[in-house]
Amino acid sequence: MCDAAQKDLYAVLGASSADSAQQLRQRYQQLALQYHPDRLGGEASSEVESAVKKFLEVDAAWRILSDQDTRRQYDLQRRAQELKQDWPVDCTVCLDDMTWDQDESVYTYSCRCGGGFIVSEEETQRRQQDDEQEGTEEGEHRGVVVCCDTCSLSVYVTWSLHRKTC
Repeated sequence: MCDAAQKDLYAVLGASSADSAQQLRQRYQQLALQYHPDRLGGEASSEVESAVKKFLEVDAAWRILSDQDTRRQYDLQRRAQELKQDWPVDCTVCLDDMTWDQDESVYTYSCRCGGGFIVSEEETQRRQQDDEQEGTEEGEHRGVVVCCDTCSLSVYVTWSLHRKTC
């Protein structure tokens, strides 16, 4: 269910989380008929390939949302993700792309409003220690949402785990 958690499965089916199981089934059946590879026999290969991809996406969404337990689990994951993200994220910025300020011991990145995003070295080290305690693997990326010091924009600052900080 990891790949599916990155996509909005309800949007894949053209539905909403408030829809009943019957409404989801009807939407799935409509889309399955529309994109099923057997219905596109004589069309160009690129169109068939695109339809197969869409059909597999719709089928994967249906497999999760059709079962009451997996749907509940998916809904809980979606809700948890929504609660984690308090602000709309404007973009993702790699910590390596930020400017290191030796005097302040912070990483900075300019906002389009003229303000800036600031991440302290202490914050990155603390998060890295948390990640090491969780047993995350080498090469994984983690990050933190940082708000502009002037406007309401925020960015998601990422870094590779087990990186050396300044």
